[in-house]
Amino acid sequence: MRQFLIMLLCAALFLCFTAQAEERPLYVKAVDDLPEDFIFGMDVSSVIALEKAGIRYKDKTGAERDLFGLLKENGVDWIRVRVWVDPFDAEGHGFGGGNNDLATAVLIGQRAKAAGQKLLVDFHYSDFWADPSKQQAPRAWEGMDIDTKAEALYQYTLESLTALKEAGADVGMVQIGNETNGKLCGETGWAGIIALMKAGSRAVRETLPEAKIAAHFTNPENKNALISWSKVLQSSHLDYDVFATSYYPYWHGTLDNLTSVLSAVKKETGKDVMVAETSYAWTLEDGDFSGNTIGEGGTYEHPWTFSVQGQANAVRDVTEAVVKAGGIGVFYWEGAWVPTGGSTWEENHRLWETYGTGWASSYAGVYDPDDAGKYYGGSACDNQAMFDFDARALDSLAVFRLMREGQDAPVVPEALEDAAAEIRIGSPLTLPDTVEAVMTDNSRAAVPVEWDQEILGNISTDREGEYKVPGTASGLPALCRVTVTLPNYLRNGGFEDEDVSMWRVTDLGDTSQLYREEKSVDSLEGKAHWHFYTASADTVRFTLEQDVKGAPAGTYNYAISVMGGDCGEQTVYAYVLVNGAEIGRSETSFTKWNEWHTASVEGITIAEGDRVTVGLYVACAGPGAWGKIDKAEFK
Repeated sequence: MRQFLIMLLCAALFLCFTAQAEERPLYVKAVDDLPEDFIFGMDVSSVIALEKAGIRYKDKTGAERDLFGLLKENGVDWIRVRVWVDPFDAEGHGFGGGNNDLATAVLIGQRAKAAGQKLLVDFHYSDFWADPSKQQAPRAWEGMDIDTKAEALYQYTLESLTALKEAGADVGMVQIGNETNGKLCGETGWAGIIALMKAGSRAVRETLPEAKIAAHFTNPENKNALISWSKVLQSSHLDYDVFATSYYPYWHGTLDNLTSVLSAVKKETGKDVMVAETSYAWTLEDGDFSGNTIGEGGTYEHPWTFSVQGQANAVRDVTEAVVKAGGIGVFYWEGAWVPTGGSTWEENHRLWETYGTGWASSYAGVYDPDDAGKYYGGSACDNQAMFDFDARALDSLAVFRLMREGQDAPVVPEALEDAAAEIRIGSPLTLPDTVEAVMTDNSRAAVPVEWDQEILGNISTDREGEYKVPGTASGLPALCRVTVTLPNYLRNGGFEDEDVSMWRVTDLGDTSQLYREEKSVDSLEGKAHWHFYTASADTVRFTLEQDVKGAPAGTYNYAISVMGGDCGEQTVYAYVLVNGAEIGRSETSFTKWNEWHTASVEGITIAEGDRVTVGLYVACAGPGAWGKIDKAEFK
């Protein structure tokens, strides 16, 4: 009963906060030196399918509106649309994702023109989704040699752009491929990729000589890769105007790094640079009974709160990063891809299959059997749209126009970070007096907190356990995660502190990278871990050790966790030395990203005066072997 009442209290506080947030004006700081002609764009490729399924877009007052006119009013001057060659099966069933063939692009282009918006045409040169992991040629082009395929791509681009031009679309830019990180239309070598890009570029110049041509990549967190790709385009004399990247803050590094990458590419090539895709979630809830890419429990960065204000802050800050790099624009990805509707999964599924409003339908299996054919479903990004689940505009949609002048509003707590307290068995129970609040301008501030004293009184510190203690701070619900645990006699076992001098690393091979790294998405806990990488084969061989200090006589367990990949044949084990002699070891392995394995040596008995050393031995034969090491404990 007690827990139920606490849940009701927390829910009430959350609802109260949500109501306050909805009434509070959006805070937007003006972006300095924002060019007058800076492009604010949005990809709305799924809109035609959604409207066929019954979606009607509304402004913030709830009045039905034309989507394109509403976007234009809020500062979105460009529309981006993906184009697939033939996203249908033999019976005419759509693959989903908006069923974005040329006919759909024409409709979107006409409506954008009517609203006074330019069009960015995003040719995927495939029959369905193209990204770094998928660059499959259209079925009609399968088996072609590179010269024949290049001619087919040229003719397709020429005919498509001619149709858009004749339909009245104001095409201002054309992408010759989508996220082409070393692959395009079935080609995996740069000679073939460049041949195809040149064919597409030639078709653009002949059809729309005033339009800009964009080459599109992703993973800007890998600065060296993007710069090397830009050099390939340069040395190949590709005729293009804009080097574009996707930037999703969950995975793609810091904003400072984004600015650095785009600045370097611009300097190296002399080309314009921009962000062709970005987005951010305003909630972690799901609106269509089909899981979202960004949801509860995922391993990803979240530099802003998952709220309407947080979404606006994300767009504003990404824009600032691009402006600092001398970039020409930012496109928000699928900002209108809302749930199709329906109160059950079955009802939603019927609409996904009928109209193609989900990310993939079952019919896509004829083209992509291993992914779409197995995991078809609804929108994976409905919580990243700039409309709520009833297709009503969120306040964050206004950020595109507000970035030019800014909009003042009180800077107040927007959300609270969870607090944490680790208590050693037998120690006094002490919780922090403050919690960190994320403010509406995305700054941080410590605010006083009051914890539920009755819940605190029920926590036992004489045995291991995990507890959640609710509280309140600035009128918002707070939470402290309390862990009662045995003391860990390893210092800096999670590598969170920059000082790693207590760890002794011995490189027995020629490991090129061997150091502490801060990257929370690659950490088991916290933000840091130990990292290794080597490009060459048979060069990874090292030990990582620490001498245990302060542990009294007794029986202990030692554990350490690893994650990594591309290691090939490997020997990996944790070990314990007592007075210089090995008394136990536990083997483990590196398998793939985000698959952690823990090696444990248990029942370690030590006497007073014993010298104890724990360690990890790693030897990997595979070229490109990499790994992360985290959460070392001696308890």
